[in-house]
Amino acid sequence: MNTGRGGMLGLLLLRVVSEYSGLRRKPPVTAALIAANTLIYLRPEFLQPFVPRIDRILFNPHLILKHKDLKRFLLPAFYHLGEPHLVYNMLSLLWKGLQLESALGSFEFAKMVSTLVIMSQGMNLLLAKILLSFGYYKAYYHEFSAGFSGVLFAMKVVLYSQSDDYTYVQGISLPTRYAAWAELILIQLLEPRVSFLGHLGGILAGLLYMQMNATFTGSSPGPLTWIAKGLISFLGWPLRVVNRVFTSSRGRGFGRGRIGGRLEEVWSCGACTYDNSVGSNVCEMCGTSRGRGPTSHGVSTSSEVVADEELRRLRIRRFGR
Repeated sequence: MNTGRGGMLGLLLLRVVSEYSGLRRKPPVTAALIAANTLIYLRPEFLQPFVPRIDRILFNPHLILKHKDLKRFLLPAFYHLGEPHLVYNMLSLLWKGLQLESALGSFEFAKMVSTLVIMSQGMNLLLAKILLSFGYYKAYYHEFSAGFSGVLFAMKVVLYSQSDDYTYVQGISLPTRYAAWAELILIQLLEPRVSFLGHLGGILAGLLYMQMNATFTGSSPGPLTWIAKGLISFLGWPLRVVNRVFTSSRGRGFGRGRIGGRLEEVWSCGACTYDNSVGSNVCEMCGTSRGRGPTSHGVSTSSEVVADEELRRLRIRRFGR
């Protein structure tokens, strides 16, 4: 168990509570990720039989590829080298996660994070192997690293992929969609010891994810889209089971919309409270006509349900299945 911890974890807790207290709906996946990373860092006694020590799982391309040490491939993303490292990453995760999960919904956000973890770690491994062939033997191939930073860089790419806004990085104004590249260079200049390949791999993973997932870009599906859909479908099947359990008991999921720009305008169904596209006149979940069902004050009115075939068409258009 880690010792000598200061007050930074307390500040992280206060920030999380402050952000969540002002939200009507609390994004559960973001909170769970922050809690999981923090617990792994703290490694309390009851978790020690299940959570390996950090020195046993640090990401190292040489050990992963030569000795088939696969536990070093995924687990390092959830480990951190110190309290400042953990708190900085979790604050970044809090900010990005709240926006992405609110836009995508908890289920889609969980699938996205699962995919980006694998892709960012895979990109890191691939880059190290490529550089090895050019003679960079010790610089990256034998490097040890850990942390959620690569996934955070990928999330930043996804979050701002369709943004037309500008941001300032060290006083320099540039399009927000390129901010991740500027931060990659800036962080490396200020702190050369950080994992350059881990951060670069995260950016490339985010770009590849956006290229493959036409749902976010709005473009026509390309050949890589089908590969992404297969990977996302495979990673998401246990999440779909959990999602069905919760949606059957609650009646709806959390959040909707698109990423990288303004959230889609919606109207809430008075019968099932589902948030529908503003261009739809019937609820895409229960089929109730717009303006019908219980009002926001709980007054019940009659509802007009669309035909089964029309409802099926709307659901296929919304969910893609």
